[in-house]
Amino acid sequence: METIPARRGKAAFVRQGQSIRIVNTHGEQVVDTWAFTAGMLTEFMSMEHTRATLVKLRPQKGDGLFTNRRRKILTMTEDTTKGDHDTLMAACDSERYALLGVKEYHDNCTDNLFAGMQALGLVPPECPAPLNLFMNIPWTPSGGLSFDPPTTKPGDYVTLRAELDCIVAMSCCPQDILPINGRAGKPTEAHYEILG
Repeated sequence: METIPARRGKAAFVRQGQSIRIVNTHGEQVVDTWAFTAGMLTEFMSMEHTRATLVKLRPQKGDGLFTNRRRKILTMTEDTTKGDHDTLMAACDSERYALLGVKEYHDNCTDNLFAGMQALGLVPPECPAPLNLFMNIPWTPSGGLSFDPPTTKPGDYVTLRAELDCIVAMSCCPQDILPINGRAGKPTEAHYEILG
């Protein structure tokens, strides 16, 4: 089991047919998740294309996750949570924290993506919208959204099977102003393992 440190990012190669299990170790940690096709980083898991293909806002067990070329890159094969994952929110970045009133540098998922990929000698062409695992963003019929605490329990996990050779990047979201990582606002580490 590998650690994704609190407030930091990691990336891992996952071959077609292998799976990656992402564990919410303490139960209240959002993990922003991306996938890029190996050998062509300009093709990546796209939330816009996934929503259009699935015709729903949240992927569930058995659903595919699709790239910006509409190819299935991952399949969600296991999910021990209540299914609260977000496909709407962009990864946090320095500008987001400035809008929230932060004056100095704040760790953020965008920088964590680039750092995690850089550790593998890779540079993504952009920061796509992530699959925000364990992130609870309820919506109302009138179109309202809110940032709510996770509904996950310690040890809950999601397993994603690679349908293409890919690189999966993950960030333990450092958000400590809004309650998305729990009302205490204390981001923690999470864990992952490659299966198969």
